[in-house]
Amino acid sequence: MAREARRRSLDQPFEARRRVPRRAYDPDTFGRVSERIARFIGSWRFIAYMTTFVITWVLWNSLAPDRLRYDPWPFIGLTLVLSLQASYAAPLILLAQNRQSDRDRVQYDQDRDRDERSIADTEYLVREVAALRITLGEVATRDFLRSELRDLAEELADQDVRADESSRGGRAAPI
Repeated sequence: MAREARRRSLDQPFEARRRVPRRAYDPDTFGRVSERIARFIGSWRFIAYMTTFVITWVLWNSLAPDRLRYDPWPFIGLTLVLSLQASYAAPLILLAQNRQSDRDRVQYDQDRDRDERSIADTEYLVREVAALRITLGEVATRDFLRSELRDLAEELADQDVRADESSRGGRAAPI
């Protein structure tokens, strides 16, 4: 009978469990705080503080009288404190790195878009310069106009000479 009850319960969908309401938090604020902590943990100041803390702990628990030592076992308390600090530091550093990689990804996307626009603008300008060169190839240049005017002036001078000769009746003009 117990097996039948199990089978029946497996055939039936589970009832929705009541969820404990979660406290809402702003991931941006949490991320900014974690970045500040990670930035501090990666600084020389933190290393100096931790070195001072460890040296103080070791000296106090080594040189102080037994009744004043707060770590009765040989540095197990120090190991515990350092492990606790590391267990909180590692996820905060990873969170800060994830946020940085997200920012980098957005920056890369923006850079790629800007580069694509720059390439498109450059290609457009190249086409415009090529069109201007083609158009300028069809426009008369200053040297071309001078040569045409010189040829026209020579032609007119030749026509004047011929007109003078024909008006004199083909006789040569006296010198």
